[in-house]
Amino acid sequence: MAEHILVINPGSTSTKVAVFDGEKELFSHTAEHDKQETLAFNTATEQMELRRSTIKTVLKKHGMDAIKFDGIAGRGGLLAPMRGGTWNVTPAMLSDLASAKYGEHACNLGAPLALEFAKEHGVKAYIVDTVVTDEMDDRARLSGLPELPRRSVFHALSQRAAARKAAEQLGKEYANSRFLVCHMGGGVSVAAHRNGKICDVVNALEGDGPFSPERTGRLTALGVLDLVKNGTFTYEELRSRILKTGGLWAHLGTNDLREVEKRIAAGDTKAQLVFEALAYCIAKELSGLLPALMHLEEGESAPITVDGYVLTGGMANSKKLVETIINNLPPLAPAIIFPAVEEMHALAGGVLRVLRGKETARDYTGTPQDLL
Repeated sequence: MAEHILVINPGSTSTKVAVFDGEKELFSHTAEHDKQETLAFNTATEQMELRRSTIKTVLKKHGMDAIKFDGIAGRGGLLAPMRGGTWNVTPAMLSDLASAKYGEHACNLGAPLALEFAKEHGVKAYIVDTVVTDEMDDRARLSGLPELPRRSVFHALSQRAAARKAAEQLGKEYANSRFLVCHMGGGVSVAAHRNGKICDVVNALEGDGPFSPERTGRLTALGVLDLVKNGTFTYEELRSRILKTGGLWAHLGTNDLREVEKRIAAGDTKAQLVFEALAYCIAKELSGLLPALMHLEEGESAPITVDGYVLTGGMANSKKLVETIINNLPPLAPAIIFPAVEEMHALAGGVLRVLRGKETARDYTGTPQDLL
């Protein structure tokens, strides 16, 4: 019996499309979007037609436009804090995403795009392990400002899939493992995975952590305030800089790490310095989350061991970057590299569990007490 699932994953610089029959991937394609093209849009919602037409073109090109789908999965967007797992796309979810109530990002298009195609096929639309999956320790939520607690916003889908795969490779259970995981794409997120729970994260979207191909990462708070106060940037300009045109783009005018490496090979010393800084910042953030893994669970005893550093995402294809990061990490555990992000399989898997009765999809209402 066929179990055809369409998977849609809009990222900051790409739209990934895949079709599965059960666990078997029939095809997967990544459509890259020109940086200048996406910068022409002020909000993610304005990109709906671009992304929809891209998906239709990809499906037709691969001969998948005539398939009858049994379920549609979209990448989860910025919503209220919620458990991991599979969720139905609901009106409340669409409203929160359209208004960017919890933040602006291309991933906010995953649910509405999934629903568009679900309506065409008369099936349900779902999201799985959204970017606001929140399993943080209570102690990790506090910042130095009570009015601004730390939020869990990261590449949950990619990270958990990579950590599970790493545990399997080591012959361990994910529920009994400790990993420091980094997803390295248009954004870079770092998280501590302790016994199946993502107990602390470096917020990949809101100006925390290492810089990335197009995000600034952590900046000094007073320095940011001064840039607005002295007129260097308006609030809107600086917000866009932090989220869309920082990092590699700000320093080198490109968000393509392959281009940076070409410049290095040609003797560009500035590109070399920025590249080394990127690797150093990623290693520093991974090391900085070590305390999150040192907590003893009930029944455990010291000493605690770290099972591995896990690097995944598009930039993990760069051997030079991976080697430079590893050389900056304390030699506490093996480094496990998964350049091929498992997000598409993970999204399809969430829908399959629902279709097969192994999991019940939850309904998003937007009320925090319903979610955690």
